[in-house]
Amino acid sequence: MGKIISFTLPNGIRVIHYPTESPIAHCGLFVKAGSRDELVGEQGLAHMVEHMLFKGTKHRKTFHILSRLDSVGGEINAFTTKEETCIYASFIDTYFARATDLIFDIAFNSIFPDHELNKEKDVVLEEIDAYKDNPAEQIFDDFEDMVFAGHPIGRNILGTPESVKSFSVAQIKAFISREYRPNQMVFCSVGKISEKKLRKILNTHLPENQHKTTAGKNRKPVNLYCPNNVAIDQNTHQAHIILGNRAYSATDKKSMGFSLLNNVLGGPALNNRLNLNIREKHGFAYHVESFYNPYSDTGIFGVYMGTDQKHIEQTIKLVERELKVLREKKLGVLQLHRSKKQWIGQIFLQQDSNLNLMLNLGKSVLLHEKTDTWEELNRKLNAITSEDLLEIANEIFNPQLLSRLIYH
Repeated sequence: MGKIISFTLPNGIRVIHYPTESPIAHCGLFVKAGSRDELVGEQGLAHMVEHMLFKGTKHRKTFHILSRLDSVGGEINAFTTKEETCIYASFIDTYFARATDLIFDIAFNSIFPDHELNKEKDVVLEEIDAYKDNPAEQIFDDFEDMVFAGHPIGRNILGTPESVKSFSVAQIKAFISREYRPNQMVFCSVGKISEKKLRKILNTHLPENQHKTTAGKNRKPVNLYCPNNVAIDQNTHQAHIILGNRAYSATDKKSMGFSLLNNVLGGPALNNRLNLNIREKHGFAYHVESFYNPYSDTGIFGVYMGTDQKHIEQTIKLVERELKVLREKKLGVLQLHRSKKQWIGQIFLQQDSNLNLMLNLGKSVLLHEKTDTWEELNRKLNAITSEDLLEIANEIFNPQLLSRLIYH
């Protein structure tokens, strides 16, 4: 990775830029405001705000927002997670100023018309219904809600039909006022543009009436974890299962080691241990994977599998056996070396997309205040030992701490 340019705008928005020679550019505004920042009665509000940002500003109607980049072959989009919201765009680098102006306009000048809110409620309700029709997706959110029971970080990002129907324009404006602060934002870009031109464009389109703030983020700490075992009759042909535990935060020194271990267990490669055993050897599942989602102050790990009803217990036992092996047997020198090569290769492939690179850089700086160079990443990876992974496995794969959720 080449040199990353960084500076701060007068109103406190941090800027990260990675120069490339590609004629296609990508940029995004990252806001440290997600579903975990919602108050009582606001479940789904962060996601609704994201939808409503595109429904008109002081300067543009919905049609003009949607056409501003699309008319020149570009794209604008947004997403909401548990801890951030991102508005981003892809375009020919000629239109960098146009994209920046549009992103700042919808982030800081949206007007949230009542009639648009009523329409968008119906859109989100349809989204919730579609999600409920897909148990393979719903189980991930339900598992997280179980592991973080009673805490906002565990709640579904979409909200509930009842909460969505109750939203008002006043609530949306209050959330924006409370959470969309410049010092809690990062503007990230990847493209063929000089630092001088980038600074000029950003300062030209700097949001009006946005003053620098210093207030920090005051998030509710996660609550104590109590393992749980739940089975729900969903009347599905296939059983869906997740077995997992809380895990390390993104800033924990063991986070990288656990990412490596998770990749060995059930990462995207077809030679991961779960796939070779459960799918290839026994044929019990078409889809089996493990996941690790680190947050700013906690994390979650799980193994997901979809299997025939008659194979539920056998499949779970096979997963538990793989976890037991990782708890009791260190990776050999060659195994560890190959695992590291595979994991770093996957990261390089992911970053081959400049859009992914922009999204990862922006999120890293927003949530962790920094981004690692390839050299730093390799140095940290090479420092991980088999003993480190064994210790991590015994902490996270402890059978006494595993929760289980089954849809059958």
